[in-house]
Amino acid sequence: MSFDARGLPFDLESMLAGLRPWVECESPTYSPARVNTMMDLAARDLAMAGARIERIPGRMGFGDCIRASFPHPREREPGVLVMGHLDTVHPVGVLDVLPFRRDDGRCYGPGICDMKGGNFLSLEAMRQLIRAGVATPLPVTFLFTSDEEVGTPSARDLVEAEAARAKYVLVPEPGRADGGVVTGRYAIARFNLETTGKPSHAGARLADGRSAIREMARRIVEIEEMTSEDCTFSIGVVNGGQWVNCVATTCSAQALSMAKRQHDLDAGVARLLALNGMRNDVGFKVDQTVTRPVWEPDARTMALYERAKSLAKSLGLDLPHESAGGGSDGNFTGAMGIPTLDGLGVIGAGIHTLNEHIVEQSLVDRGRLMASLLATLD
Repeated sequence: MSFDARGLPFDLESMLAGLRPWVECESPTYSPARVNTMMDLAARDLAMAGARIERIPGRMGFGDCIRASFPHPREREPGVLVMGHLDTVHPVGVLDVLPFRRDDGRCYGPGICDMKGGNFLSLEAMRQLIRAGVATPLPVTFLFTSDEEVGTPSARDLVEAEAARAKYVLVPEPGRADGGVVTGRYAIARFNLETTGKPSHAGARLADGRSAIREMARRIVEIEEMTSEDCTFSIGVVNGGQWVNCVATTCSAQALSMAKRQHDLDAGVARLLALNGMRNDVGFKVDQTVTRPVWEPDARTMALYERAKSLAKSLGLDLPHESAGGGSDGNFTGAMGIPTLDGLGVIGAGIHTLNEHIVEQSLVDRGRLMASLLATLD
């Protein structure tokens, strides 16, 4: 099917105006009520575009998810799944120090790059096609989830069930710095760590105690020094103690491990789990939580990429590709063997920081690319 998205009237100003309420709706993963408010905004915009909205109640303490399907004569056949998350890592209040603002071709705000900008431009692409009277060859469904930033513990089964009904999966996670897309992702595992010591009065009986915090500090250094080219280890969250005048009885932490190959991650997981036990009279416990499988591109994913590359070229865009660290729900769909193209979202930088921003023009450029894919995939 021949299609030229350059004729679609994508307008940067109107896109930024539509995206702003999404960015200013703070939606950290661990605040399900806030995430649900964000889902309300997205559901309304999707419904106004003509989609049929299904609200899937959250579970395990997380927010709801949204499935939005657009009318299509072949709606019972496998189609295109556009998949993204609307939760962010930014806690409530970050908007005070990272407000929505524009500066020299960039636009800033919490979650604007990861990944509200990509989700919004995908919706805009669908709206543009509908307004232009362009029928997509395949039915199109959007799935917005609520817990991707913590590994998708509650929505993984939903993601996989929806992907199993799809012919293609498009993931508008942030694009690469060189303007490229993602055709594979590394394997990732998360862990909860806990040390249990012996309490005592820190002033009067310090030597009687065994500090859980001190032992956790030792373990953190040990774990992070396990990092190699094959498998990395990092600690991102630590909590311990209650009173400064008490030797800490417990300390907890969260660890992340990542590897390019599944067998390297499996070996890393085994090494970390082997640290369970007592040391220095302090117990150490490791529990593996969620895992993202390695996604290695197969021939069908690469065929999907080649089609996207050709479409991008027609729009005057280069579209390199790579496998990438940092997980996404594309790990699951790619590992299932469903042709998946990730990193189709905005171009930007500062993800997960107080400098998170997008290159404004990428809303239009990537919107046209997404429209081209939706209009031609068959």
